[in-house]
Amino acid sequence: MAKPRAVVTAAAPSTSYASAFLPPPASPCDGDLLRSLHRLARDLSAADAPAPFLRAAFASVSRRARLLAAAFDDLLLCAAGEGGLPRSASLCLREVLLVLQRFKAVVADCAARSRTLLLLQSDETDAELRDLHHDLATLLDLLPVVELGLADDVMDLLALASRQCRRCASAAEPEPALKATVLSLIEEIEREIVPERERLEEILEEVGINDPASCSDEIESLEREIGDRASERWTAAMIALVGLLRYAKCVLFSATPRPSDSKADVDVEDDGESPAPPPDLRCPISLDLMRDPVVAASGQTYDRESIDRWFSSGKSTCPKTGQVLANLELVPNKSLKNLISKWCRENGVAMEVCEASKSEQAQAVAANKAALEVARMTASFLVKKLSVSFSPDAANRVVHEIRLLSKSGSDNRAFVGEAGAVPMLVPLLYSEDAGLQLNAVTALLNLSILEANKKRIMHADGAVEAVTHIMSSGTTWRAKENAAAAVLSLASVHTYRRRLGRNPSVVEKLVHLVRTGPTSTKKDALAALLSLAGERENVGKLVEAGVAEAALSAISDEETAAAVLAALAKRGGAEAIVSIDGAPGGRPRRWAGSAGGGRPRPPPTGSGAPSAPPPAWCRRP
Repeated sequence: MAKPRAVVTAAAPSTSYASAFLPPPASPCDGDLLRSLHRLARDLSAADAPAPFLRAAFASVSRRARLLAAAFDDLLLCAAGEGGLPRSASLCLREVLLVLQRFKAVVADCAARSRTLLLLQSDETDAELRDLHHDLATLLDLLPVVELGLADDVMDLLALASRQCRRCASAAEPEPALKATVLSLIEEIEREIVPERERLEEILEEVGINDPASCSDEIESLEREIGDRASERWTAAMIALVGLLRYAKCVLFSATPRPSDSKADVDVEDDGESPAPPPDLRCPISLDLMRDPVVAASGQTYDRESIDRWFSSGKSTCPKTGQVLANLELVPNKSLKNLISKWCRENGVAMEVCEASKSEQAQAVAANKAALEVARMTASFLVKKLSVSFSPDAANRVVHEIRLLSKSGSDNRAFVGEAGAVPMLVPLLYSEDAGLQLNAVTALLNLSILEANKKRIMHADGAVEAVTHIMSSGTTWRAKENAAAAVLSLASVHTYRRRLGRNPSVVEKLVHLVRTGPTSTKKDALAALLSLAGERENVGKLVEAGVAEAALSAISDEETAAAVLAALAKRGGAEAIVSIDGAPGGRPRRWAGSAGGGRPRPPPTGSGAPSAPPPAWCRRP
């Protein structure tokens, strides 16, 4: 028999030496213990496997739990009739309770993980379950069933449970063939071998991914686990699998987005405002939606950026309770972060990721050959698919995936641009389908972040005119906003800034957005005008188009408006600003200085990103 584990639950102190040899008095604790055991056993017996490849392991746990539930049911009757359990039985059953709680923790942990990470960690999960089966078998062997006065059939149930646990503990499962297949597929992709459709279909079916919704959920779960460093050992494989799942989604499900993916942006009210988050998801300091919730020593949760600023100011108290903190350590609140992610998905709000985290993930992807190759395959497949998509619905599904692929990573943007996506996206900006138009302009915006794609867009026939069309006649404010942000991105290149500033239609539409658009749209339009005003040759045309008047009308609401006026004044537009009704007369230089010293930051050249991207752009997928 295996060496029994030490019992960690201490007996209650006795009132006298003689009492140690007397039966323990009836204690409601024994009843609570048995009820907890019975409840846990029932919960485990009903546990569902989170993935098809775990069905055998979970079925094994479920069978043992059903046997134990029947035995604990009889024990409850015995304890009620005899007034309590023998001390040795009580202590042993408390240890059994701990083991069952560990079983339940494993089940809950598996349910919270992505299916693909579960597959990669299947050997670790198997080892943990074997250890728990071994511990449970040992405790069942130690249980004094004779002292409990159990019926023969109940004793047989416990003996059967013990034998099955011991057999399960000694039988090491071989590495699942599915795991080996997936790892082999990743190696083939590294060698630039395109996966066969039938093989992808078989793998996803065995993993339990059968539709675009489950595929999208799996991608999001994997990305979140990569960001949370859920498994350092398997990080490289997880990054490759994110790309592989995106490719499989496009190939197997015709790039079909989930309903929430395709409608989230289109259904936003024309005022462009996102739904207000629940109070529990807001940071007590900033009152904004938390992006990286952490728990302080007081037990209160804050957004990491806000509480870091609080500590950096020299404070060592809890902002909410005022108590002095024992330490300034912060613990990630992963449960709340998952709730925030769920709320964001359901309400069409994109989760912001800190720049450091995004940079780390981008570097990891760039160093992962399989991830790069599968991204190249996905881009090529999508552009080819778009070339033969003749209905708005079919085109929208493909463009939506192009938008997602170009959302992050310069390599992804390069692959999509090199595949020839830009000339195919331009005509779609004139689509009357709101979803298609929004996805197309957002895809162009995402692509424009890369320097090489700026050139492709500016040299594509009718691209600037199409973007201008959306700013004036877009079907939604979100589309107009993204078009203005695209102008801002393109204007970060000196040559294109001059060209866009000389285009009266571009300037006119931006001015119109400043005057009539909602807050987020106005921000992007002002940021684009600020960039154009950084070129001295543009100032005259900007003043003629009414940029100064539009900026002045928005100065009470937007800081960028003051920066626009400062930039115009600095480069020869001071007299025009002074002549405007309502402008501070005769003191343009001093007034211009109120906007951060009157010296707008010129947009960088050659960086591939616009200067000071507006908050709305940062939130935009």
